[in-house]
Amino acid sequence: MRHTRYRKTGLIALAAIAATGAVVAAPASATPLWPGGPDIPGTPSAVMPQPEPGSLPTDPNAKAPVPPANFAAPNISPGDGDVVGVAMPIIINFKDPVGDHAAAEKSIRITSTNKVNGHFYWMGDKQVRWRPENFWPSGSKVTVQAGGTDVAYSIGDEFITTADDNTHMITITRNGEVVKTMPTSMGKKGHETPNGTYIISEKNRKMIMDSSTYGVPTTAPEGYKLEVEYATRMSNSGIFVHAAPWSLAQQGVSDSSHGCLNVSTEDAKWFQENVQKGDPVIVQNTAGGTLNTSDGWGDWN
Repeated sequence: MRHTRYRKTGLIALAAIAATGAVVAAPASATPLWPGGPDIPGTPSAVMPQPEPGSLPTDPNAKAPVPPANFAAPNISPGDGDVVGVAMPIIINFKDPVGDHAAAEKSIRITSTNKVNGHFYWMGDKQVRWRPENFWPSGSKVTVQAGGTDVAYSIGDEFITTADDNTHMITITRNGEVVKTMPTSMGKKGHETPNGTYIISEKNRKMIMDSSTYGVPTTAPEGYKLEVEYATRMSNSGIFVHAAPWSLAQQGVSDSSHGCLNVSTEDAKWFQENVQKGDPVIVQNTAGGTLNTSDGWGDWN
């Protein structure tokens, strides 16, 4: 089944990494800087104010002030004290539209106890996101300061789910070790599940899935409206991992869903109890193209 909510569009900007390994917010025109400074175990990498393109910060422990923000105190996700998965982007929502994106990026300070390289990208003028070029290292401690809002959160275990349409199987690893495999049935012809890296965003013990939310009347031949259990959202366009006892015969054999990853009730329950917000789900070898970056949780595509 499939259940939709909303979509967003955005532009990609760049970020740079200081010689200390710190995250440094940068406008799209800045020349990227490279990591290579000293490691300070247990201490967040220092973040310098935005340097001139090509220049390098010199003090790995610098606490220089962040340039004044051109926006009011925003809402930041993840929230203070959260523990999230390795694919979770930093999401900053502004109260009012921000016209000068580059100036806003300069006034955002991000630190991590593990060196990462990454970039900013905007979803219109009221939201900017930042993510590392590769998944966050598990165990990272991350802080974000922006316009008077400060949060500190942690990256949990590296919990990666891979759904392969060639084998109709889901394989789940935790910190590199396989911990679970599950037969699945993905999107059938005409409703193929897009390939790509999804991000877990919410869990629903039970929910109503209604085809009319994405334009198919419930009275149509492909329409439906029914309650499903253990629905774990992968995308804003309505793709979930969820219990589908009606498709047990197809799971591990063929595709029969409207785009979701159908699994047994037992497997759906296990998945929901073990996965966390920000964990990636990698879908591969389908005939469904690629998940749109503007899907809301398509940040890695």
